Amino acid sequence: MADTVRYEVKEGVATITLDDPDRRNALSAEMLEGLAESVATASADPEVRCLVLASSHESVWCAGADLSGFKAETSIVEKHNSSRAFVDLFLALNNCAKPTLGKIGGHALAGGMGLALCCDLLVASEEATFGTPEINVGAFPFMIMAVIYRNLPRKRANELLLLGDRISAQEAMEMSLVNRVVPAGELDAFVDDWATKLATKSPLIMAMGKEAMARQRDLELEDALDYLRSQLSLAQSTEDIVEGVTAFFEKRDPVWKGR
Repeated sequence: MADTVRYEVKEGVATITLDDPDRRNALSAEMLEGLAESVATASADPEVRCLVLASSHESVWCAGADLSGFKAETSIVEKHNSSRAFVDLFLALNNCAKPTLGKIGGHALAGGMGLALCCDLLVASEEATFGTPEINVGAFPFMIMAVIYRNLPRKRANELLLLGDRISAQEAMEMSLVNRVVPAGELDAFVDDWATKLATKSPLIMAMGKEAMARQRDLELEDALDYLRSQLSLAQSTEDIVEGVTAFFEKRDPVWKGR
């Protein structure tokens, strides 16, 4: 595992911590590699039921891409190839069969905002801010644009991309970019509570549901409904759905078998 990323598993929750505070958790090649490796490890571990993305920095969740790469004396081909790491990481989070929860205790800017938005759920502290300031330094948020437009209406996305201003955590919640905003002192407990809840769900049904959430998104209504009907029928063939309903009527916690 990369030195810039910490990885730990406890009670079904894998916590992936961005840990390069001296560089404000910039998305360097090492950081991107470490994050991708951690997501892959968590995805493959049957004991992991939920992923939490956190930061060790007191005030910055992630400041975005490592800008030193923009002025590095390397060829255009090399720079183009290196940006593939962003694509691989964003797709790994998007395709992860397990729920992902972003714990945003500080500023999530530029590529850091894109990384945060790849999570299924986001909880932010009141001190957190979000933004795409690339235009202010003569760049543009090309790599995270696809993620932003999948989370915001076009005009609001345009506002962020073109003006480069930061928004508060409260504004982000009003725009539906984050799910909850809590006082900084309550962030740990709130995220732990949600992660624990996510980890208690059927891993099989969760994986099926997450795949359906992604696949139906861009389908025409009739095609989406037809696809989702097939997924419902498939879910009804599992032992977990029978166990879940049985446990509900017997007023006990379900025991998932993952089949």
